[in-house]
Amino acid sequence: MLPIALVEQWRAGLADGSIVPYLGPGALADVTSTLDGRSMPATSEQLILAMNNGQPMAPKLMYEFPRAAMNVELKRGRSAVTRFLDATYGTRKWTRASLHDWLAAIAPPYVIDINRDTQLLDSYAHVPHLLILGCARVVGNRSGTDYRFKLFAHDGDSYAEIDPAQADPSLPVLFKPMGAPLPQPSYIASDADYVDYITELMGGFAVPSFVKARRRGKRYLLLGLRLNRDSERMVFSDLIYDAATQPTGWALIAEPTDKERRFCARQGIQIVEGGCRDLAGELADNLAPA
Repeated sequence: MLPIALVEQWRAGLADGSIVPYLGPGALADVTSTLDGRSMPATSEQLILAMNNGQPMAPKLMYEFPRAAMNVELKRGRSAVTRFLDATYGTRKWTRASLHDWLAAIAPPYVIDINRDTQLLDSYAHVPHLLILGCARVVGNRSGTDYRFKLFAHDGDSYAEIDPAQADPSLPVLFKPMGAPLPQPSYIASDADYVDYITELMGGFAVPSFVKARRRGKRYLLLGLRLNRDSERMVFSDLIYDAATQPTGWALIAEPTDKERRFCARQGIQIVEGGCRDLAGELADNLAPA
């Protein structure tokens, strides 16, 4: 059981924006296809198997999705990876994640989601907001810029791509660093994408200036994110730059490894042992969102 006082602290912080939800693959653990009931591929292994028609790839490629995606990109072109992600997240119909429903009721003003699905966008579909999609190697990016992101403004009805200078910083911000199929496909997927994106993230070109101002002093609640892979750890470390300290935040992790414990200790993240699959249900039983 999660400590009720801690859950109350999380809910209040999410609502007022002092705590930022940071969503990983486990946030989608209960999502299934409306057609055949299969689970939405979200974890690295699930994505690799889905991309390879259900068959495992070579052991060295099964280590991490970016490595497998790089192999596919080299053999069949970048468009093959994009088509797979578009079909998976942009075409197929999925059930709603219980965690997304719970967060939608709270409506945090700033959310980071490293998944590539559109459930977060659906949660804010009728609310004006800003959407940031990660963009690597300036593929499909706005001409004449070095930004490693695409920025869209939603007016409560539809999206329009804008320049950072046009952004209203008072609006809710949805940050999907690994991209999404909507409103325009943009993904960080292969090893080459990650190398470029993380390099530019460290250099400051992957985060809009209004987000750099907004994130100062924030705490983070990691939901469904394992921290055993260097790519996720590096992206996380850079996205939370200027975070609060003591604590920087919390990570809900079932059976954390020693590697995860050491990383979280260095980052000032407190580990709360538990899974993400039933989290929203447990919270709904004990704390109805205001």
